[in-house]
Amino acid sequence: MILLLTRILSKIALAIAVGLLAGCQGGVLDPKGQVGIDEKHLIIVSTVLMLLVVIPVIFMTLYFAWKYREGRDEIYEPKWSHSTKIEVMCWTVPIIIVIILGVITWVSTHELDPYKPLKSDKDHITVEVVSMNWKWVFIYPDLGIATVNELAFPANVPVAFKISSEGVMNSFFIPQLGSQIYSMAGMVTKLHLIANEPGTFKGYSANYSGAGFSGMKFNAIATPTEAGFDAWVAKVRASNKSLTPEVYAELAKNSENNPVEYFGTVKPGIFHDNVMKFMKDYGRVEMLKGTTFDPPMMGDMKSGEMDHSKMTHESSEHPSDEMKMEADK
Repeated sequence: MILLLTRILSKIALAIAVGLLAGCQGGVLDPKGQVGIDEKHLIIVSTVLMLLVVIPVIFMTLYFAWKYREGRDEIYEPKWSHSTKIEVMCWTVPIIIVIILGVITWVSTHELDPYKPLKSDKDHITVEVVSMNWKWVFIYPDLGIATVNELAFPANVPVAFKISSEGVMNSFFIPQLGSQIYSMAGMVTKLHLIANEPGTFKGYSANYSGAGFSGMKFNAIATPTEAGFDAWVAKVRASNKSLTPEVYAELAKNSENNPVEYFGTVKPGIFHDNVMKFMKDYGRVEMLKGTTFDPPMMGDMKSGEMDHSKMTHESSEHPSDEMKMEADK
């Protein structure tokens, strides 16, 4: 009886959920890309599985409160101290649900790995993304162009994003296409997405980053055809602006509600250069000066011109312990 009731309630809950979600537009529950579709399915399945426990508990709570309410002749006087059937029911059902959720989580975590390239008969388009205060910069290294607060790619063509930050940590997110991932200074995170149909999808930052955070939005345009994308690329290339290090530095200054900008040319490697600028002192330790691990000496070693007379870990002013022992003798 209880199992039958549970099944009926779960079907009713699913029907209500589907009905409510039917009116959702523009969010994670209205996906337009394969990654988003898989994530929506995961959300619904997980919710339904949890409702198999939640709904009966809520129903029984209300039922018992009504049945044994004050003013009725019902008296709750259990004549037992242990029920194996109830114990089995209370423990078996949650354990089974947790196991199922665990398997689903394990499988989906690997299938929806944001670093994992998407299966497609078409090559990925590479886009380098930089979050700034408070704008998004998109660099197309293979095309030699860049934009601010506007992203484009053909529908049904996978996109490989390389994401970093010019300052505080941010989160790159296009809800209708799928996963969000953080952008961090001095680091590069990766994300692979695809649009299964043409359209303009809203993207924004999902991590608070200061005063202009609310205006940190952009349009992700999935063109109907690759020819449409080529036309967009031609429009960007027609711009006489060039994304040089000087322009990049000016662009990185704080600005709110930044308009869309196009850069017809881009300095090659500018994304990598600005990621690595946070690493310029990496490995420099003052105490290593004068040893074989001194950065200048390491440079000599790489060039093959290392002076073997320098290859000592101790200077003459600091003799080794073995030399001190010999002196004592």
